[in-house]
Amino acid sequence: MRRVFMIGGAITKFGKHTERNLKSLAAEAISGALADADVAKEALQGVWVGNAAQGVLTGQESVRGQVVLRALGIGGIPVVNVENACASSATALYGAGALVALGEMDVALVVGMEKMYLDDRTRVLSAFSGCMDVEALPELTRNFANQQERVKKGMQRGGAKKKKSRERSIFMDFYASLALEHMEKYKSTQRQLAVIASKNHYHSTMNPLAQYQNSLTIEEVLEAPEVVWPFTTPMCSPIGDGAAAMVICSDEYARRIGARHSVEVAACMIASGEDRSKITESTLSRLAKKAYERAGVGPEDIDLAELHDATAFGELYSTEELGFCPLGEGGVFAEAGHSTLGGKLPINVSGGLESQGHPIGATGVRQLVELYWHLTGRAGRRQVQGAKVGLAQNNGGSIEGAEGALSVTILKA
Repeated sequence: MRRVFMIGGAITKFGKHTERNLKSLAAEAISGALADADVAKEALQGVWVGNAAQGVLTGQESVRGQVVLRALGIGGIPVVNVENACASSATALYGAGALVALGEMDVALVVGMEKMYLDDRTRVLSAFSGCMDVEALPELTRNFANQQERVKKGMQRGGAKKKKSRERSIFMDFYASLALEHMEKYKSTQRQLAVIASKNHYHSTMNPLAQYQNSLTIEEVLEAPEVVWPFTTPMCSPIGDGAAAMVICSDEYARRIGARHSVEVAACMIASGEDRSKITESTLSRLAKKAYERAGVGPEDIDLAELHDATAFGELYSTEELGFCPLGEGGVFAEAGHSTLGGKLPINVSGGLESQGHPIGATGVRQLVELYWHLTGRAGRRQVQGAKVGLAQNNGGSIEGAEGALSVTILKA
């Protein structure tokens, strides 16, 4: 097996791009990644494209990658379309990286892209519900509603009745359910979730490509409109548009072209979720251990991490399951400032999904480009000084209260 390197990457600004189509967003990211790698499009030997929702949102099915690539004059090579919920583009890297490692090709492009913002919010929300077992949705919805009703009866919130946000994705209920379980078991708090959200919004002020770039205090996060208890709006990722792209190649190819900025894809591991009632250790925890072993590192060696904070609880949970702190102490870890830029393990210095945004098919590659910029010393004001090893954790979908798809990727300078 050959070593695989990342030699270029680019991201569009995430946000509501009402005046642009998916071809335009993908073209910007792809052209930027190729220019960063100093690789001509004619040199590409394959392209993997991660996209989750264009079929639901625009009717574009089957050949999503070919459609955007043909517009750029890229063809005559394998184009593989990957749909795996929010982990679509991380899964695309898994496939492309395997073929480069096996020697089937020397250089490949990996793209993540999503155009999600529509005036028809019902159609947008249906893209999220389609990332679950649709036959089980009525029962899930009832269970979530019953759990929230028990919360209202059993918790004293105090103060005036909070303003509610607009209609929400069912994934906010899914994460709320997990957060409530964690609160009951470990005594984690809503304030700890606010600490994480406030930290990520602070990080976003240093990221010109983030959808949100505003700093919020802990109190401002807590006082914001409620989405579903215990989440307020700044604790949840927004809907938006964006694309990201990365160029990968063999170690020999990187040497031959004299790649200016290269980092090793030391591990790229994926898994599907499992029935939580039948396992004693989470799927994410076991997947992380496999990634650490493959990369020859441990959690103590990670210099920065980009975690899947579709909600603030997602970051808290992943911080624990990845071994960065003991189970039950993810909130305490954040409160101590360890995950803030300048702390012992900066997490989501991009602003995370909560602030950078979450065009779902683009997020996996976006996380990796962020790590790549830090490992090559090009992250600007948010640079993690001396960073040599970065980890990205991405997941998507849900079945029976567990993740549908998970990925852990480790890059090494």
